[in-house]
Amino acid sequence: MDSDGDGIGDLGGITARLDYLSWLGIGVIWLCPIFRSPNDDNGYDISDYQDIMAEFGTMADFDRLLAEAHRRGMRVILDLVLNHTSDEHPWFIESRSSRDDPRRDWYIWRNGRRGREPNNWASIFEGSAWTLDPATGQYYLHLFSARQPDLDWENPALRRAMYDMVRWWLDKGIDGFRIDAISHLKKAPGLPDLPNPHRLRYVPSYPMHMNRPGVLDFVDELSRETFRHYDIMTVGEANGVSPDEAVEWVGAARRRLSMILQFEHWTLWSRDPHAELDVVAVKRIFTRWQRALHGRGWNALYLENHDLPRVLSRWGDPRHHRFASATALATMYFLMEGTPFIYQGQELGMANTVFHSLAEFDDVFARNRIAQMRAEGRDDDHILAELALTARDNSRTPMPWSDGDNAGFSPATPWLPVNPEYREVNVARQRGAADSVLHFYRRLIALRAAEPALIHGRYALLLERNRQIYAYTRTLDGRGFLILCNLTRREAHYRHHRLPLRHDALVLANHEVPAHPAITRCVLRPFEARVYRIDAA
Repeated sequence: MDSDGDGIGDLGGITARLDYLSWLGIGVIWLCPIFRSPNDDNGYDISDYQDIMAEFGTMADFDRLLAEAHRRGMRVILDLVLNHTSDEHPWFIESRSSRDDPRRDWYIWRNGRRGREPNNWASIFEGSAWTLDPATGQYYLHLFSARQPDLDWENPALRRAMYDMVRWWLDKGIDGFRIDAISHLKKAPGLPDLPNPHRLRYVPSYPMHMNRPGVLDFVDELSRETFRHYDIMTVGEANGVSPDEAVEWVGAARRRLSMILQFEHWTLWSRDPHAELDVVAVKRIFTRWQRALHGRGWNALYLENHDLPRVLSRWGDPRHHRFASATALATMYFLMEGTPFIYQGQELGMANTVFHSLAEFDDVFARNRIAQMRAEGRDDDHILAELALTARDNSRTPMPWSDGDNAGFSPATPWLPVNPEYREVNVARQRGAADSVLHFYRRLIALRAAEPALIHGRYALLLERNRQIYAYTRTLDGRGFLILCNLTRREAHYRHHRLPLRHDALVLANHEVPAHPAITRCVLRPFEARVYRIDAA
C-alpha cells in the first residue's frame, strides 16, 4: 500500500496493513528488496545494501515497521541479493574504473575472444551474459540484466564485506533472509563455453553456473560467519537443486539454511501456457520433495511469487470456478509438510491482469523478451498474447484493498495499473463475506496452526495415477488428516476402501457436502476440496 501518495507501495503502507496480516494469521513477512536501487529489476539490482530505496521510505520507517510487526508477534525477513549488485553500486563503480583497481576482481571481468564475448553464455534475462566496458576494454559477466553485474564469490575480501553487511542487518533485529539466486554463486572454473547452448535455450538449466560443485562451500562459510549466531529463518532460492540434494542444503545436521525454494514445479509452467494442469506430474514433483526431506530437513511450500504469473490463471479457472479453483489449489499445497508461503493477493484468488499494449510492461525480462521477439520478426499482437499469459507483471499489480479509486492502494495513479477485477476482488469485499477465498485461507491457516499432524505428520500420497485428484494423508501418532482436491473442471470419482469418509469427520471443504454415513467412494465436483480427520490405523 502507498502511504505517501506517490503511487508506489512503501514501508509505511505495509505498517498500516499489519493488523490485516495479523488477522489473517500470517507469522512471517517476506519483503522483496527494499534496499537503495535504480530499479532496473524491481529492486533486485542493489546499489546500497545498508540504505532504503527512497520510494519506499527511510530507515526510520523500516525500524518502525519491524517494531510494529514484532509487537504483533510477526517476524520480518528481507530479500538478500548476493549473486550480483547494481552497476551503480560503489563497488562496481570502483571495479570498472580501471583494470588495476583493488575492487576489480570483486566482479567477473574477462577479455573478449576473437572480437566477441569471452564465452557463449546467455543471460537468464535473454541475450548475452556479457557486456563490454569500453573504458577498460573488458567484458563483465551478468547472469541477469546488464545492469546487474555478477560478484566474484571466489574473492575472500568480497565475501568478508558481504558477511559484515549481513551481520549489520541481523544486529538490527531482523528475523532472517530470503536469499536470491543462491545456487548461482559458483561458476564453472575457467568459464568454459556451453557445448550446445541452443538446446538449452528454453530449458531452465544453466550447467555452468547453477548448483555447481563448491557452491555449498560458499553457503557453509556464509552460515558459519553469520546465520548460525542468530535465531533466524533463512530461505534460499535454489534453482537446480534436486530433492535428493536438498538435504545437503537444509538438513539440520549441516546447519546451512532453514529451507529452500525449489524450482521443479516451474517446469510445468514453462510448457504450453494454454494446456491444463498435469495433475500426475504435480503429484510426482511435490511427493518427491515431501519424501526426501521428511525427518531430515524442511520444505518451503508455494504456488505463487513475484516471478510467476497468477496460479489461478495458469492452473485454475477464474472465469467459471474462481472460488472453487482458488481454494482447491490452496488446500492442495498448504497442508503438506513445510512452511506455506502466500504471495500478496493470492489469498483473494487474484487472476492475471489485462494488458492493452506492450508499453504497459514494466519488468526487465518482459522488455528483453519483447525486443528478442521483435528481432525474430514476430508482430506485436503475437508478443502481447504470449506475455499476457507468462509475464511476471501479472503478479506485481497493486494489492486491491477496496473497490474505491485505484483499488484503495493509492490516491495517485499507481506505478502499475491495477487489475481491472479489483471492484469484485478486493480485501474489503472478501473480508465481509464469510464464503470468500480470503476467509477460506484464514481457516486453512488456523487449521494448520492448531494441528501438530499438519506440521510434523508424515505425508503419504494416494491415487498416484489419478489424472484429476490430488489426495494425500498427513499422520502423526496414529491420527491425522485426509486431503482430497479435484484439480480439474470435471467431476472426479474418489475411491478408497481403507479410508471411509464420514461427514462428522469433515473439517474443511469448499463445497457443501451432504451428511452421509461412512462411504468409501464419492463424486468430487469441479475443483472440490475436502479435508477429513482420520485414524491412521
